[in-house]
Amino acid sequence: MTSTSFSRPKASDILFVWEGKDKGGKKVRGEMRALSESMVKLSLRRQSIIATTVKKKSFASGRKISDRDITLFTRQLATMMKAGVPLLQSFDIVAKGHANPAVSKLIVDIRSDVETGTSLSHAFRKFPLHFDALFCNLVSAGEQAGILEDLLTRLAVYKEKTQAIKGKIKSALFYPISILAVAMIVTAVIMIWVVPAFKDVFKSFGADLPAPTLFVMALSDFFVASWYIVFPMLFGAIAFFLQSWKRSVKVQRFMDRLLLRLPIFGEVIKKATIARWTRTLATMFAAGVPLVESLDSVGGASGNTVYGDATRKIQNEVSTGVSLTVAMQNTDIFPNMVTQMVSIGEESGSLDAMLGKVADFYEAEVDEAVESLSSLMEPLIMAILGVLIGGLVVAMYLPIFKLGAVI
Repeated sequence: MTSTSFSRPKASDILFVWEGKDKGGKKVRGEMRALSESMVKLSLRRQSIIATTVKKKSFASGRKISDRDITLFTRQLATMMKAGVPLLQSFDIVAKGHANPAVSKLIVDIRSDVETGTSLSHAFRKFPLHFDALFCNLVSAGEQAGILEDLLTRLAVYKEKTQAIKGKIKSALFYPISILAVAMIVTAVIMIWVVPAFKDVFKSFGADLPAPTLFVMALSDFFVASWYIVFPMLFGAIAFFLQSWKRSVKVQRFMDRLLLRLPIFGEVIKKATIARWTRTLATMFAAGVPLVESLDSVGGASGNTVYGDATRKIQNEVSTGVSLTVAMQNTDIFPNMVTQMVSIGEESGSLDAMLGKVADFYEAEVDEAVESLSSLMEPLIMAILGVLIGGLVVAMYLPIFKLGAVI
């Protein structure tokens, strides 16, 4: 009696693309994972296939993997598993159908790990840039409870809602920033090319120029003489600030506090942060993750260090037996409505449902606030552009008006 053993593919195996001919001389092609080309040819010979070409499968670099890509992947994987498609086959379908080659390669790498017996959550943990602790913890909870497809669906909904909130905030900030950037470019063009032309004309007047005109001309002279220093320094300062904001915890804390106190945008950012905070905690708690462990992921998911620091304090108090409601009240950053809803949820045993309702409420509030901001910002930006560009034009035309009055 003989036994045949089959070795499972290893995560380090390489994906090869092969072409060849079968017994009947028909051309066939396919893909195979192996350590080398010779192993691919050997395996094909055992299947009575003569290999003509064997080469490593190359993946185009593609664009950078975005959070939107991961959200789409999560939704596709959840849909496949809900439909009863096996996990490995789901990975194959999603990888082949994705428009971004970088995502396809990521999915193939994860599939390789899962194929060798690694749990899905551990396979995700190998790519922390794309799958955070919250994502991996929820997948792990789904695997342990045997409800992976339900958890993936819940995770997809969570990421879609979070993505929508971020998109609304970005759209609210993009419009004024883009308009102000265009205004700066137009101002630079006027200062460097238009004002010097007027200056040559004014020299022939032989009369004293108004103070606003002299000020604009002096500013123009500075721009013309130093533009190659001013602009690199300006862009360098902006780049340095953005990098500091990204890497320095102190700068992040300062900017997060400042953003929450802004007169127009601060309230919108606060509502969006609370929506993400409550949505994350509701998703984690509903998945069966204990409250103290859920709070590990909640602070980072809120996207604001002020709420991140407050979450750590809440976690410490809850771990000592303090109720979530009291711990949230002690931080003094949550509105009364939020703490009341949490209190009702704790008393009725439906904390996840109440947190979900709070998240729904604040997401709707963000929608309305963004729409109001759009209508409010238009006249405000027009006024700023009018003062800036209009002021320069009037300053340069004042001498002409003065000359016309004399004539």
